[in-house]
Amino acid sequence: MKRLFDLTLIFLSLPLLLPVFVVVAILVRQKLGSPIFFTQVRPGKDAKPFKMMKFRSMTDERDDQGDLLPDAVRLTKFGRFLRSTSLDELPGLWSVLKGDMSLVGPRPLLMEYLPLYSAQQARRHETRPGITGWAQVNGRNAIGWEEKFKLDVWYVDNRSLWLDIKIIYLTLKKVIVRDGISAEGEATMTKFTGSGK
Repeated sequence: MKRLFDLTLIFLSLPLLLPVFVVVAILVRQKLGSPIFFTQVRPGKDAKPFKMMKFRSMTDERDDQGDLLPDAVRLTKFGRFLRSTSLDELPGLWSVLKGDMSLVGPRPLLMEYLPLYSAQQARRHETRPGITGWAQVNGRNAIGWEEKFKLDVWYVDNRSLWLDIKIIYLTLKKVIVRDGISAEGEATMTKFTGSGK
């Protein structure tokens, strides 16, 4: 039922989403250059790796040693707009169509975090990761990692079609008010370094 819900909602939304996708792609190309997509391997269901895709929201500026500059420096005003409106997430719908992701589920994080999770936190991988999730509508990047993982596991234990509908509704509401986009004092979210297990 969840998979059918995802596909039905995407196909019904295509007439609206396709023009927005094209316009955003053109703007990213004009303002940030090529490539227009940011791709990265992330853990999916059962921690199986998959390639996630988003619209680029940062420049590729580097220091004298060739290392990327901090996110806060590379995140442009346009990039902040993409993130605050979640328009950067539109290419993730391709991962939903492929079956790597769902519209709703725990957000796919970095592969390097996998060995840092406690056994309870690792349960967030018992379902497909989502473009949005319970943690995103309850604080997004403005809450700490421990709280975020508790919300993710709560979703795993309580997931249902009606909960997904509620989360999508709350996500649209959050996007309109642009709430919880970044952690305090950060461009996005602080790096997870483990919970001490």
